[in-house]
Amino acid sequence: MSDGIKFTLDGREVVARDGETIWEVAKREGKTIPHLCHKDQVGYRSDGNCRACMVEVEGERTLAASCVRAPAEGMVVNSDNARARTARKMVMELLVADQPAREEAHDTSSHFWNMAEVQGVTDSRFPPKLEEGRIPPLLDDSHVAMRVNLDACISCNLCVRACREVQVNDVIGMAGRGHDAIRCSTRPTTWGGPQPVWPVVNVCKPARLAR
Repeated sequence: MSDGIKFTLDGREVVARDGETIWEVAKREGKTIPHLCHKDQVGYRSDGNCRACMVEVEGERTLAASCVRAPAEGMVVNSDNARARTARKMVMELLVADQPAREEAHDTSSHFWNMAEVQGVTDSRFPPKLEEGRIPPLLDDSHVAMRVNLDACISCNLCVRACREVQVNDVIGMAGRGHDAIRCSTRPTTWGGPQPVWPVVNVCKPARLAR
């Protein structure tokens, strides 16, 4: 039976259990690594696409997303040094740039704003996307099964994974790339057009996780 994988996390030797990621070990050790696209619940696969949980692995040129990175024997990981903190704060600033101001947010106590607060991010030095045609509707409630504030979506893909892999109904997906990415229906209809017949599914709560 394996004794686990020994590695160093922020100057202290820790042991990873079989299948654990750096983020999971850090949490078990009482450390908070900010995260957005990762949801710490059973059934939610880590994706590593938002880069909000980056850590430094000594000897590697680039930072690693801790929610998907598995530890290796002897690895030295820094989650709280200047490089990791600066990178994570930059990610939050870039995302905050396109968000409604917190005092005008749809949910001022959302996970997104909690993670911003943890890192001391209240506003952004970066300009928002203001080009015509790129500003999504404030609220998409065109289907009876779900409601989502697209202007607060950060394209973390968490709502899609919740729908597809947790509830296994696969009725939403992502379309477009970069700034043009948007949550959409995966069924052969426009979201606001004639509605197909399928069971109403409870995806409202997972969709809101994208805020």
